[in-house]
Amino acid sequence: MKEILTEAASRAIHYLQGLESRGVAPTPAAVAGLRAFDAPLPAKSTNPADTLRLLDEVGSTAMAGPRFFGFVIGGSLPVTLAANWLAGAWDQNSAYYRATPSTAFIEQVALRWLLDVLQLPPTSGGAFVTGATVANLCALAAARHAVLDRAGWNVEAQGLFGAPPITVIVGAEAHPSVTKSLGLLGLGRRRVVPVPVDEQGRMRADQLPAISGPTIVCVQAGNVNTGAFDPIGEICRRAHAAGA
Repeated sequence: MKEILTEAASRAIHYLQGLESRGVAPTPAAVAGLRAFDAPLPAKSTNPADTLRLLDEVGSTAMAGPRFFGFVIGGSLPVTLAANWLAGAWDQNSAYYRATPSTAFIEQVALRWLLDVLQLPPTSGGAFVTGATVANLCALAAARHAVLDRAGWNVEAQGLFGAPPITVIVGAEAHPSVTKSLGLLGLGRRRVVPVPVDEQGRMRADQLPAISGPTIVCVQAGNVNTGAFDPIGEICRRAHAAGA
């Protein structure tokens, strides 16, 4: 065990130290080399060192380096990577405090820090999710519950069959994960009301349609192409005044 973990750490350090001098994108030869993984399922175990060597030879994208500018993805700090290694070694199921109090407690502290960073009320709740799609799914599920509850409908108990219709308003450059989540929640991908945006992808508040009945307005804090924020304060004031 010690030998294989030391070997993995050594290879990882060597990879990170070479990020500044290597190309950002993998070479065509490295991409072609991925076919080495496309082999039949082994009938018996293989040498762990061979597995590490094969992984280390993969032509990965230099996403952790300083010259990667694709999308809004970036690398991590060395201490973050080191802590992630520890977390992987601990192998805790942090969803259950009784079973893993240490990591579950640390997670709660991190969530409280996020409330401070975002200046949210200390009574707010939160959870860590896998990414934008699940985050938007959770937010829209909560919004769906709230607007239907105000209309006297318990969506968790009664479902969507016969429920009051919900209007969903989005910016014309809403992230695709919003659309995907709306489909998963039964709110429909094609039933949304798009609002025009400006040259930076910000929703134009002056183009917001009249709001009536159960309505969810999806504003965006950080367009993935420009980083621009919708005029959230103005839109929220109008949405809340209309009961959305």
